[in-house]
Amino acid sequence: MICAALLLLLNACKRDEYYIDGGRANPDYPGNMLQYLQAKKVPFDTVAQIVKLAGMEKQFTSEDFTFFAFDDDVVRRTIGTIRTGGLNTFLFYTGKDTVKTLDQIPPAIWKKYLQRYMFKGVNRLKDYPQIDLGLRSIYPGALYYDYNNSVANIGVNFSDANGVKYIGYRQLVFSYIPDVSKPNDNWITVPVASSDIKPTNGVVHSLSYTGAYLGFSQSEFWNDVFISGLLPGGSK
Repeated sequence: MICAALLLLLNACKRDEYYIDGGRANPDYPGNMLQYLQAKKVPFDTVAQIVKLAGMEKQFTSEDFTFFAFDDDVVRRTIGTIRTGGLNTFLFYTGKDTVKTLDQIPPAIWKKYLQRYMFKGVNRLKDYPQIDLGLRSIYPGALYYDYNNSVANIGVNFSDANGVKYIGYRQLVFSYIPDVSKPNDNWITVPVASSDIKPTNGVVHSLSYTGAYLGFSQSEFWNDVFISGLLPGGSK
Protein backbone atom coordinates (compact mmCIF):
# COMPACT_ATOMS: atom_id res chain seq x y z
CA MET A 1 0.00 0.00 0.00
CA ILE A 2 2.89 2.33 0.80
CA CYS A 3 4.45 1.66 -2.64
CA ALA A 4 1.11 2.28 -4.34
CA ALA A 5 0.73 5.57 -2.48
CA LEU A 6 4.21 6.66 -3.56
CA LEU A 7 3.44 5.84 -7.21
CA LEU A 8 0.21 7.84 -7.04
CA LEU A 9 2.08 10.76 -5.49
CA LEU A 10 4.76 10.70 -8.21
CA ASN A 11 2.16 10.57 -10.95
CA ALA A 12 0.28 13.44 -9.35
CA CYS A 13 3.47 15.50 -9.26
CA LYS A 14 4.04 14.85 -12.95
CA ARG A 15 0.49 15.92 -13.76
CA ASP A 16 0.98 19.04 -11.64
CA GLU A 17 4.12 19.90 -13.58
CA TYR A 18 2.20 19.52 -16.82
CA TYR A 19 -0.68 21.69 -15.65
CA ILE A 20 1.32 24.44 -13.93
CA ASP A 21 0.08 27.83 -15.13
CA GLY A 22 3.05 29.58 -16.66
CA GLY A 23 1.23 32.90 -16.68
CA ARG A 24 0.95 35.24 -19.63
CA ALA A 25 3.35 34.79 -22.52
CA ASN A 26 6.19 37.30 -22.47
CA PRO A 27 5.58 39.72 -25.37
CA ASP A 28 9.08 41.22 -25.23
CA TYR A 29 11.70 40.05 -27.72
CA PRO A 30 15.37 40.81 -26.90
CA GLY A 31 16.27 42.09 -30.35
CA ASN A 32 15.09 44.44 -33.07
CA MET A 33 12.22 43.76 -35.44
CA LEU A 34 14.38 42.36 -38.25
CA GLN A 35 16.12 40.04 -35.80
CA TYR A 36 12.72 38.83 -34.63
CA LEU A 37 11.64 38.01 -38.20
CA GLN A 38 14.93 36.24 -38.87
CA ALA A 39 14.72 34.25 -35.63
CA LYS A 40 11.17 33.09 -36.43
CA LYS A 41 12.16 31.27 -39.61
CA VAL A 42 8.71 29.73 -39.62
CA PRO A 43 6.74 31.65 -40.68
CA PHE A 44 8.80 34.81 -41.38
CA ASP A 45 12.04 33.78 -43.09
CA THR A 46 10.91 35.04 -46.52
CA VAL A 47 9.54 38.24 -44.98
CA ALA A 48 12.97 39.01 -43.52
CA GLN A 49 14.51 38.43 -46.95
CA ILE A 50 12.05 40.87 -48.55
CA VAL A 51 12.96 43.52 -45.95
CA LYS A 52 16.57 43.29 -47.13
CA LEU A 53 15.66 43.23 -50.83
CA ALA A 54 13.51 46.34 -50.32
CA GLY A 55 16.44 48.18 -48.72
CA MET A 56 14.50 48.70 -45.51
CA GLU A 57 16.87 47.15 -42.99
CA LYS A 58 17.38 50.50 -41.25
CA GLN A 59 13.66 50.92 -40.55
CA PHE A 60 13.33 47.36 -39.28
CA THR A 61 16.34 47.61 -37.00
CA SER A 62 16.03 51.07 -35.48
CA GLU A 63 12.75 52.84 -36.35
CA ASP A 64 9.68 52.63 -34.13
CA PHE A 65 6.55 51.63 -36.06
CA THR A 66 3.72 49.11 -36.04
CA PHE A 67 4.08 46.15 -38.39
CA PHE A 68 1.26 43.80 -39.32
CA ALA A 69 3.40 40.84 -40.31
CA PHE A 70 2.25 38.66 -43.21
CA ASP A 71 3.77 35.18 -43.41
CA ASP A 72 5.89 33.31 -45.94
CA ASP A 73 2.87 31.48 -47.37
CA VAL A 74 1.41 34.81 -48.51
CA VAL A 75 4.55 35.44 -50.58
CA ARG A 76 4.65 31.92 -52.02
CA ARG A 77 0.99 32.09 -52.98
CA THR A 78 1.44 35.49 -54.64
CA ILE A 79 4.47 34.41 -56.71
CA GLY A 80 3.10 30.94 -57.38
CA THR A 81 4.18 28.59 -60.15
CA ILE A 82 3.07 27.98 -63.72
CA ARG A 83 0.88 25.14 -62.49
CA THR A 84 -0.50 26.59 -59.27
CA GLY A 85 -1.30 30.11 -60.44
CA GLY A 86 0.03 33.40 -59.12
CA LEU A 87 2.45 35.84 -60.73
CA ASN A 88 4.42 33.14 -62.56
CA THR A 89 1.35 31.87 -64.38
CA PHE A 90 0.57 35.43 -65.47
CA LEU A 91 4.15 36.04 -66.68
CA PHE A 92 4.34 32.69 -68.49
CA TYR A 93 1.15 33.23 -70.48
CA THR A 94 2.16 36.77 -71.39
CA GLY A 95 5.48 35.56 -72.79
CA LYS A 96 7.70 36.85 -69.98
CA ASP A 97 10.34 35.14 -67.87
CA THR A 98 9.02 33.65 -64.66
CA VAL A 99 10.36 34.51 -61.21
CA LYS A 100 12.81 31.96 -59.87
CA THR A 101 14.36 33.99 -57.04
CA LEU A 102 12.92 36.89 -55.08
CA ASP A 103 15.77 39.22 -56.03
CA GLN A 104 14.49 39.19 -59.63
CA ILE A 105 11.64 41.47 -58.57
CA PRO A 106 12.60 45.17 -58.39
CA PRO A 107 13.32 46.50 -54.86
CA ALA A 108 10.81 49.34 -55.36
CA ILE A 109 7.99 46.81 -55.72
CA TRP A 110 8.99 44.93 -52.58
CA LYS A 111 9.18 48.26 -50.74
CA LYS A 112 5.71 49.34 -51.89
CA TYR A 113 4.03 46.15 -50.71
CA LEU A 114 6.01 45.90 -47.49
CA GLN A 115 4.97 49.45 -46.59
CA ARG A 116 1.33 48.44 -46.92
CA TYR A 117 1.75 46.62 -43.60
CA MET A 118 3.72 49.38 -41.83
CA PHE A 119 2.11 52.14 -39.75
CA LYS A 120 3.68 55.05 -37.90
CA GLY A 121 3.68 54.93 -34.12
CA VAL A 122 3.78 52.03 -31.69
CA ASN A 123 0.22 50.78 -31.29
CA ARG A 124 -0.74 47.79 -29.20
CA LEU A 125 -4.14 46.13 -29.14
CA LYS A 126 -5.27 48.42 -26.32
CA ASP A 127 -4.60 51.48 -28.51
CA TYR A 128 -7.16 50.58 -31.17
CA PRO A 129 -10.92 51.23 -30.96
CA GLN A 130 -13.58 48.54 -30.96
CA ILE A 131 -14.97 47.20 -34.22
CA ASP A 132 -18.01 45.04 -34.87
CA LEU A 133 -18.00 44.00 -38.53
CA GLY A 134 -21.73 43.34 -38.33
CA LEU A 135 -22.48 46.67 -36.64
CA ARG A 136 -19.95 49.09 -38.08
CA SER A 137 -22.25 52.10 -37.67
CA ILE A 138 -21.81 51.81 -33.89
CA TYR A 139 -18.37 50.18 -33.57
CA PRO A 140 -16.49 51.23 -36.70
CA GLY A 141 -12.84 50.73 -35.75
CA ALA A 142 -10.73 53.52 -37.26
CA LEU A 143 -8.95 54.40 -40.50
CA TYR A 144 -5.15 54.46 -40.64
CA TYR A 145 -2.73 55.45 -43.39
CA ASP A 146 0.20 53.12 -43.93
CA TYR A 147 3.72 54.13 -45.00
CA ASN A 148 2.56 54.12 -48.62
CA ASN A 149 -0.55 56.24 -47.94
CA SER A 150 -2.87 53.33 -48.59
CA VAL A 151 -5.76 53.07 -46.13
CA ALA A 152 -6.71 50.32 -43.71
CA ASN A 153 -9.33 50.00 -41.03
CA ILE A 154 -7.97 48.57 -37.79
CA GLY A 155 -10.06 47.71 -34.78
CA VAL A 156 -10.51 45.28 -31.91
CA ASN A 157 -13.24 42.68 -32.13
CA PHE A 158 -14.87 42.01 -28.75
CA SER A 159 -16.15 38.43 -28.77
CA ASP A 160 -19.28 37.19 -27.01
CA ALA A 161 -19.14 34.78 -24.07
CA ASN A 162 -21.95 32.75 -22.48
CA GLY A 163 -24.48 34.58 -24.59
CA VAL A 164 -23.33 38.01 -23.41
CA LYS A 165 -22.05 40.39 -26.10
CA TYR A 166 -18.57 41.86 -26.01
CA ILE A 167 -17.31 40.24 -22.79
CA GLY A 168 -15.19 37.53 -24.43
CA TYR A 169 -11.65 37.56 -25.77
CA ARG A 170 -10.44 40.48 -27.85
CA GLN A 171 -8.77 40.19 -31.23
CA LEU A 172 -7.28 42.75 -33.60
CA VAL A 173 -8.83 42.86 -37.06
CA PHE A 174 -7.05 44.39 -40.06
CA SER A 175 -9.06 45.43 -43.13
CA TYR A 176 -7.42 46.73 -46.29
CA ILE A 177 -9.52 49.30 -48.17
CA PRO A 178 -8.87 49.14 -51.95
CA ASP A 179 -10.50 52.49 -52.81
CA VAL A 180 -10.00 55.40 -50.40
CA SER A 181 -12.85 57.30 -52.09
CA LYS A 182 -15.17 54.48 -50.92
CA PRO A 183 -13.89 53.77 -47.41
CA ASN A 184 -16.83 51.56 -46.48
CA ASP A 185 -16.73 49.26 -49.50
CA ASN A 186 -14.91 46.07 -50.56
CA TRP A 187 -12.87 45.55 -47.41
CA ILE A 188 -10.36 42.71 -47.43
CA THR A 189 -10.36 41.61 -43.80
CA VAL A 190 -7.67 39.56 -42.06
CA PRO A 191 -7.71 38.75 -38.33
CA VAL A 192 -4.56 39.02 -36.24
CA ALA A 193 -3.31 35.68 -34.92
CA SER A 194 -0.85 37.06 -32.37
CA SER A 195 -0.69 40.66 -31.19
CA ASP A 196 1.57 42.93 -29.15
CA ILE A 197 4.91 41.24 -29.90
CA LYS A 198 7.47 43.79 -28.70
CA PRO A 199 10.99 43.80 -30.12
CA THR A 200 13.35 46.62 -29.11
CA ASN A 201 11.88 48.84 -31.83
CA GLY A 202 8.21 49.05 -32.71
CA VAL A 203 5.57 46.38 -32.26
CA VAL A 204 4.56 43.37 -34.37
CA HIS A 205 1.05 41.99 -34.90
CA SER A 206 1.14 38.67 -36.74
CA LEU A 207 -1.63 38.29 -39.31
CA SER A 208 -3.47 35.01 -39.49
CA TYR A 209 -3.20 32.69 -42.52
CA THR A 210 -6.38 33.35 -44.51
CA GLY A 211 -5.42 32.90 -48.14
CA ALA A 212 -4.67 36.58 -48.68
CA TYR A 213 -2.19 37.78 -51.32
CA LEU A 214 0.72 40.13 -50.77
CA GLY A 215 -0.62 43.66 -50.51
CA PHE A 216 -4.16 42.21 -50.54
CA SER A 217 -4.40 42.60 -54.33
CA GLN A 218 -3.02 39.86 -56.53
CA SER A 219 -3.74 41.67 -59.80
CA GLU A 220 -2.12 44.92 -58.61
CA PHE A 221 1.09 43.10 -57.72
CA TRP A 222 1.10 41.33 -61.09
CA ASN A 223 0.62 44.58 -62.98
CA ASP A 224 3.33 46.38 -61.02
CA VAL A 225 5.86 43.68 -61.92
CA PHE A 226 4.68 43.56 -65.53
CA ILE A 227 4.92 47.31 -66.21
CA SER A 228 7.92 48.04 -63.97
CA GLY A 229 10.36 48.08 -66.89
CA LEU A 230 12.60 45.78 -64.86
CA LEU A 231 10.99 42.45 -65.44
CA PRO A 232 12.44 39.15 -64.19
CA GLY A 233 15.43 37.90 -66.12
CA GLY A 234 16.39 41.40 -67.19
CA SER A 235 13.58 41.69 -69.76
CA LYS A 236 12.42 45.16 -70.72
